[in-house]
Amino acid sequence: MYAIYHIRDSFKMPPESFDKDIAEVAADVLQARYEGKIDKDIGLIVAIFGIKDITDGTIYPGDPSTHHGVEYDALTYMPKVGEVVAGDVSEMVEFGAFVRMGPMDGLVHVSQIAGDFLSFDRKTQTFVSKKSGKTLKKGDSVYAKVSTVSIKSSVKDSKIALTMRSDGLGKPDWAELEAKRLRAEARGKSKNQKR
Repeated sequence: MYAIYHIRDSFKMPPESFDKDIAEVAADVLQARYEGKIDKDIGLIVAIFGIKDITDGTIYPGDPSTHHGVEYDALTYMPKVGEVVAGDVSEMVEFGAFVRMGPMDGLVHVSQIAGDFLSFDRKTQTFVSKKSGKTLKKGDSVYAKVSTVSIKSSVKDSKIALTMRSDGLGKPDWAELEAKRLRAEARGKSKNQKR
């Protein structure tokens, strides 16, 4: 889930930047400091913007830089358990598929891709269900639900588990495949009842 936080902070303006616009220097310093980093309370900081209310600088003995208070907005991303996300399959591995959901990837374990048995075709890098006809490959757009979230100090170390087993999740065309399967099953039952 994306959120915007209004933050009060400070930044240090080095002497070589004294001739530059202070708001631009603040933006550069704060973006370099925070963008792409994870704060365990608010999530991944995607963007810093809306720099305002920069205070007059304070100089400390032995430090030629000026220190300023500042307010800004931070766009963050923190997946929530139970949230349904849209994304694209970014990588296929034998044990599941990684789904890019905005700025982070989540893993859909093979057991959570669909409600039926899937086999992994190494040659085509595709999961295939012989029973339902469902397939999943790199680049497919999918809907998934967040099962668990473990946010660590970096994006690489954070883990997000996803599931696509519920109705309406997975690839958009899976709903039609399921409807066709159910119609065929119903026709088969009605033929058996007539006998």
